Amino acid sequence: MGTTFTRRALALGAGLGVGLVALAGCAADSGADTDAVDQGFVSGDGSVRTWDAGDREGPVTIAGTDFEGSAVDTADWAGDVVVVNTWYAGCAPCRAEAPGLVELSGAFADDGVRFLGINTEDEAPTAQAFQRTYSVPYPSVQDTTGSIIASLSGIVPLQAVPSTVVLDGEGMVAARVVGEVESSTLEALIEDVLAGEA
Repeated sequence: MGTTFTRRALALGAGLGVGLVALAGCAADSGADTDAVDQGFVSGDGSVRTWDAGDREGPVTIAGTDFEGSAVDTADWAGDVVVVNTWYAGCAPCRAEAPGLVELSGAFADDGVRFLGINTEDEAPTAQAFQRTYSVPYPSVQDTTGSIIASLSGIVPLQAVPSTVVLDGEGMVAARVVGEVESSTLEALIEDVLAGEA
């Protein structure tokens, strides 16, 4: 069975040993780990959830156009672990977590781990400025219509930004963080999924 943890007591189990994590979203705390449609922005409630291999939802495929005008489709990354992060430039927790995401994307590049951003708010100039500021090496697709994020319905609150989802090599949802993700937490989640792929 999958497991849900709060920011007060995060224990991802033996082998992960992550410890305590404080996660925050971009708006007032909703206090719920549910989808929210047409209710405005919902903040992360500090939850981390993992799914055992037999209980994973999906597969999830994300396709769109990045801010440089290139097509991106996670179906082309079959077999790779994919980390999907929702963000926008004006989101303080998104800015706070960006350096860690950039670092991890480089650290895991040789392990067949790909990163993909989904930007829910910004036009290209604003998003590109953010990407330059933080030297983001991975693509982000624009989703101002919400059609891409809708593919994650039931997995992350539709309006929660930032949120991070880890997909296994089959595109199944292995882990989810709603709110700002700590680098150590995401590193442990990725390592756990990679260990399961071996």
